Amino acid sequence: MITQTQLKIKRIFDVSVVVLCLPLLIGPIVLLVLIATIDAKQWGVYSQHRVGQYGKLFKIYKIRTLADGSHNLGHLDDSASLVGRFLRQTKLNELPQLYNVLIGDMSLVGPRPDLQGFADELTGDDRIVLKVKPGITGPATLKYRDEEQLLKLQKDPEHYNRTIIWVDKVKINKKYVQNYSFYLDLRLILNK
Repeated sequence: MITQTQLKIKRIFDVSVVVLCLPLLIGPIVLLVLIATIDAKQWGVYSQHRVGQYGKLFKIYKIRTLADGSHNLGHLDDSASLVGRFLRQTKLNELPQLYNVLIGDMSLVGPRPDLQGFADELTGDDRIVLKVKPGITGPATLKYRDEEQLLKLQKDPEHYNRTIIWVDKVKINKKYVQNYSFYLDLRLILNK
């Protein structure tokens, strides 16, 4: 089980990596935001409330990928533009989350931050998932990297997500927290 000391070391590592990488990535991030602004015909960054550590809500930041003003809910984004699809497939739309890591809302590795109605409704020992900050990547994220395509194949994507994918993600994320190690985080970052 992850300890308070491990959580502190995890935080120091997160900040160190972001501080080192941000000077190299700020130019590409600004360029992608400008491209997304032109493509979507509105500001190229959007924010949305997500469930974070201990169930507290925070604002997540992403590069906009939908041209119709919708929010990127992560499911069946048929309204994404060509540029938006590229950003989503390459995960470049998630680069602004480095800011979320820097300010302490997120970690580089952990369970993905959910919309309300999922992680905030966990009960019993499943709530262990909320002990860690949500991550840009994590074991469930890597397993379901093609989640949108998987959902498109389902007759009832919402039901499939809630009864199959979400249940599996909780199991994966519980195992991550219960068996946490710094080495595991490094492996997950390198697999991204």
